[in-house]
Amino acid sequence: MSSVNERRRVEEAVNTLDGQAVRVPLPNRDAERTLYEHLTRVVDIALEKSDLLADPDLPLIEAYERELERVRRQLTHRLRRLTGQQYEAVADAYLRGERDDWIGALAVYYRQCYVRLQERYTLNNRIICSIVSRYPDSFTVNLRFVDGSVTPEAVRYESSTLGETDLDNRYRGQYHDDCQYSQREAAEYIRENVDHVRAVAPDPDAAAETDRYGGYVHLTGRHGSVFSEYFGPVDSDPRRFDEPAAEPQLVPEGAEAERVTRELFADPTS
Repeated sequence: MSSVNERRRVEEAVNTLDGQAVRVPLPNRDAERTLYEHLTRVVDIALEKSDLLADPDLPLIEAYERELERVRRQLTHRLRRLTGQQYEAVADAYLRGERDDWIGALAVYYRQCYVRLQERYTLNNRIICSIVSRYPDSFTVNLRFVDGSVTPEAVRYESSTLGETDLDNRYRGQYHDDCQYSQREAAEYIRENVDHVRAVAPDPDAAAETDRYGGYVHLTGRHGSVFSEYFGPVDSDPRRFDEPAAEPQLVPEGAEAERVTRELFADPTS
């Protein structure tokens, strides 16, 4: 397949998922446990990032690379749960035109997600947005990549490696110390706010069986040498869906995604 056709198929996959979310059914306790385990891994990734940011001897680029590898494994695990196959083979089949379903498009889209995550260290003003919303019998996942700036409520931390390189030697030490201080502040913020993720899916063996709704949003971005991170709650309408989900399916991204765009982004462009 030519590179031109492959790029076209990638764009088709991304366009297929634009403004959409994946709705996954939660018909029983086993499904609830799968969601709980999935979000526990999300929390673990965030806490490991917090520990790495707080380490004064660890360069920020190394913390980023370790986080990226954890996220890659998480995306792979999630796609295998959805496709029941090796997602790379599903994505390649979609790119070759051998399948044209939304699962194939999703595999390509998630692969593009990883590519864009890799670009985070080199692209300015790129916001990565993840929204997970709970409903009584299902949950939705919406991944978005937006160019713009993120809410002032986000914590910001700076990399001295990416910062000013022409500082006078008298100020380099202070600048490095200031960057490390901002990273420690970010580490504390992440540790304090990652409970928004935990709240979406408590341990089904320990929590009372009640209809759950709500969700969380996670934003991360970069502007120059300054990185940003935000965790927050999301309200979801428990009456949104009239019918239970029999299998994973695409649905409109929902009012909660529109609120995130309106309230947390400044001048966003997808």
